Amino acid sequence: MFETRQGETLLAADPAELRPDGHVVFIGRIVSPWTVREECPKNMRAARETGRAATVLVDEPYRPGLQNLERASHIVILSWLHHAPRNLIVQKPRHAAEPKGVFSLRSPARPNPVGLHVAKLVALDIEAGRIGIDAIDVLDGTPVIDIKPYYASTDAFPEATIAGRGEK
Repeated sequence: MFETRQGETLLAADPAELRPDGHVVFIGRIVSPWTVREECPKNMRAARETGRAATVLVDEPYRPGLQNLERASHIVILSWLHHAPRNLIVQKPRHAAEPKGVFSLRSPARPNPVGLHVAKLVALDIEAGRIGIDAIDVLDGTPVIDIKPYYASTDAFPEATIAGRGEK
């Protein structure tokens, strides 16, 4: 699913093959309109532009944790990008002139393929474990590892910039 490009560097040991030490559990899955990588939006802005909503399905044992989530207008979803390679440490993005370290990119390919998504909370059915969200930028069936309320007062940095990208 991912090809190695010129200038990229792989780790000597693939983290996917190492013994885990964090005991991360999946608490649910994302129901997404995207079934193939080529059609999946590259980020949440692009996902919103499609106008296609999505759903987070939370497994039964974790549904009590959804109590009071409706107080949040937006949520942070942490996902496990299970199709991404985990042994790529220097990447050559298609749009970039030179290779870049994985920790300077938002690419799914990384030692621990954790996705970060801020979505608008559209609907919540705690009993069914269904969270309706405005959009998502992952493939259908992507595992969810956590959900948190988004707090603009502490999570947003209006002055934040990315050098060389001319964007906030």
